[in-house]
Amino acid sequence: MPDFSSFIREIPDYPKPGILFKDITPLLGNSTAFHGVVDEFALRYKHEAIDVVAGIDARGFIFGTALACRFSVGFVPIRKKGKLPYDTHEVTYDLEYGSDTLEIHQDAFPKGSKVLLCDDLLATGGTLSASVDLIEKLGGHIVSIAILIELTELHGREKIPSYDIFSLIKY
Repeated sequence: MPDFSSFIREIPDYPKPGILFKDITPLLGNSTAFHGVVDEFALRYKHEAIDVVAGIDARGFIFGTALACRFSVGFVPIRKKGKLPYDTHEVTYDLEYGSDTLEIHQDAFPKGSKVLLCDDLLATGGTLSASVDLIEKLGGHIVSIAILIELTELHGREKIPSYDIFSLIKY
C-alpha cells in the first residue's frame, strides 16, 4: 500500500491551542494521491455487498461520494445540525475540543441497508460513534468504516469496538 502520509500537512494550534490539525488538502490537490486513496478503499471493499455509502460532514463527503460513484450506489450525507432540509434524526456528542450535533435524513436509506461509513479522521471516536448511532437508528447495517487518518494515541476505535475500521494512515 502506498504511503499517503507525505501528503498530509500538520498545522499546530488549529482550531485551538494544543491541537495538531492534519490538513488533507495537499492530498486532495494531488490527483495521483487522491486517486490512490480512493483506489485503496475500493480495493479493500470490492467484494463487500454495499447498498449505500455514508460520509460525515464535511471531509467524509469527499471520499464517500467518490466511493459511492465507484461502487454505483447512493451516497448519504451525515451533516452538522441545521444543514439538512427534511425530517432528521440527530445525535449530540463530545469531540476533542467541544461538542457537536450530527443529523441524518429519516428516509436516507431503507431499513436493512448495508452501509459503508467514510470519514477523513478518527481521533477520539465521538463523531464516528454518533454517526454509527444515526445509521443504526435507521436500521442500517454497517459493513465497515473507512478512515483516511487515525490518531491511534487517542484510542477512538475503543468507542466503537465491534465495528471493522480500516484506516490508511496511522499516527
